[in-house]
Amino acid sequence: MAIQKPSIPKGTRDFSPTEVAKRNFIINTIKNAFNTFGFQPIETPSFENYNTLMGKYGEEGDRLIFKILNSGDFTQGVNQEDWEAKNPQKLTPQLSEKALRYDLTVPFARYVVQHQSELTFPFKRYQIQPVWRADRPQKGRFREFYQCDADVVGSTSLWQEVEFVQLYDTVFTALNLKGVTIKMNNRKILSGFAEMIGKSDKLTDFTVALDKLDKIGEEGVIKEMKERGISEEAIAKLQPIFTLKGTVTKKLSALKEILKSSETGMKGVEELEFIAQQIAQLGLQTAILDLDVTLARGLNYYTGAIFEIGAPAGVQMGSIGGGGRYDDLTSIFGLKGISGIGISFGLDRIGLVMEELNLFPESLNSTVEVLCINFGDAEALQSMKLLKALHQLGKTAELYPDAAKIKKQMEYANKRNIPYVVIIGESELAKGTFVLKNMLEGTQKECSLNEVSNALFQ
Repeated sequence: MAIQKPSIPKGTRDFSPTEVAKRNFIINTIKNAFNTFGFQPIETPSFENYNTLMGKYGEEGDRLIFKILNSGDFTQGVNQEDWEAKNPQKLTPQLSEKALRYDLTVPFARYVVQHQSELTFPFKRYQIQPVWRADRPQKGRFREFYQCDADVVGSTSLWQEVEFVQLYDTVFTALNLKGVTIKMNNRKILSGFAEMIGKSDKLTDFTVALDKLDKIGEEGVIKEMKERGISEEAIAKLQPIFTLKGTVTKKLSALKEILKSSETGMKGVEELEFIAQQIAQLGLQTAILDLDVTLARGLNYYTGAIFEIGAPAGVQMGSIGGGGRYDDLTSIFGLKGISGIGISFGLDRIGLVMEELNLFPESLNSTVEVLCINFGDAEALQSMKLLKALHQLGKTAELYPDAAKIKKQMEYANKRNIPYVVIIGESELAKGTFVLKNMLEGTQKECSLNEVSNALFQ
């Protein structure tokens, strides 16, 4: 019987040493920016209680949460009537008490409520951990992926929105990822649109359809809105927002006219105007700030500013980051009056964009600086003494473990992109020297073992 070749679940990936080095480069760049802006790191469990996650992401989000079957006989205690009826809504909570986290924001809200007495507010945290979604895998969309989040809770100040725009700009500039677009909107503006057409009760239906404008076009959005019970008369009033163009200032001016009958909508315009004015004064290094009134994002908890990051022009990729203001997220766990705002970097998608644009430093391809050739035990021992000195100098170096043919060892160095090879043969052993070969230039020189720091990398 043939042995079946092993595989991994769809939507997950293995990462090679080179790929891990690239991911760590992005993570460290983001982490450095988080620290610079005063955020503190936390971590939460990979899975949460079922009730912690369910009902926090809307109907679509709830369907994408990976549920974990109870240990042992998971059918024990299940209501027989529900079992026979095969009703998933009633059965799932009985079969599963836990679920893999869908994002880092809801677990963070739980963390704040659970540890509120230990925290100093405003509390600025960052978190870099994997999340899981039972989504349909496609380019840039995986079932297991990392999120890199930063949040501030305990203040309603719009200066935090301004700071997050600067944080995005700082990270993408450091990654040399120029020309990303920081799209912003405000949930109050979306509520204002719903008020304007007299359909406040249809806000979710309206925003879910509107958010798809860039994917299915104006006709597709109008068709979906009709299917969701929004009348042609109401849609006609919304027509101007489908073609809103120009600078942020021009769009805000047009919105003031469109939303003049909605107090909520005008409040949203006022908030975005404040952010835009401050950013205009502060300036951005490489990012572009834009206003996108169709930006709705499917999460239920945003109440103010909404952000989404678009890749540079010419790169076919979904959003590479996003976030927003949530004034009442912690209230879902019983703690009211704690406003928050958070953003996320899409590590995996950022990596794909940088790969496509060839933005990773060449130095990431080499994780070892020096390889010592192995000619036998006596030479290997001398090489190990040299390695010890190199390690104390902070250099990455290793000994080829076997006394194999020198051609094989040199091929190993080439495949690993190791720039320097150290040769200690019988002659060098007797003289107390070593030969340093530069693999990039093809040159070599003989050096004293007592002059390691001067001989290498000068």
